[in-house]
Amino acid sequence: MPRIVAEKSDVVAAIAEVFREHGYEGASLSQITATTGFGKGSLYHFFPGGKEDMASHILAHIDHWFEIEIFAPLGTGDAATAIARMMRSVETYFQSGNRICLVGAFTLTGTRDRFATPIAIYFRRWISALEGALHRTGLNQSQASQRAETAVLAIQGALVLARALNDAAVFTRALHQIEADLLRPDPQS
Repeated sequence: MPRIVAEKSDVVAAIAEVFREHGYEGASLSQITATTGFGKGSLYHFFPGGKEDMASHILAHIDHWFEIEIFAPLGTGDAATAIARMMRSVETYFQSGNRICLVGAFTLTGTRDRFATPIAIYFRRWISALEGALHRTGLNQSQASQRAETAVLAIQGALVLARALNDAAVFTRALHQIEADLLRPDPQS
């Protein structure tokens, strides 16, 4: 018997996990209903636009979480503390490397073209927020920009490597190294 859903966020979170496991293209409506236990009626009630509507809501849900837990905190307070918090939040969100980045996964398939704008905005916002925090540590704009881009790249790469090796410790070690690299003083100062 299909589950009865009270909150759209319950549905979004469950479908996101199906997309993480099967990819956007591999997640058929039958697969989504079978895995989540939500009936087709519930799904179409919340997502009249079908699977594309589901993916749009999932991307918005991820963006909202990152706004609250990553982007906004990077913009306030002590920059080193904010960066350390970002690293802990990233470790929690990606379950110490056991959970793929769904936004990143969407970039690797034809799904990227369908959702190019929200995907690009997500990564640009992350780099920009981190760049602002790094700039507050005393780095010039160019240094802050380069370190921010390199850090987001390294986080994404660490996720892939940890999954490929089936070793979450790879991700945890990488996060510690990324944090140290972000906070190292500029040698020219």
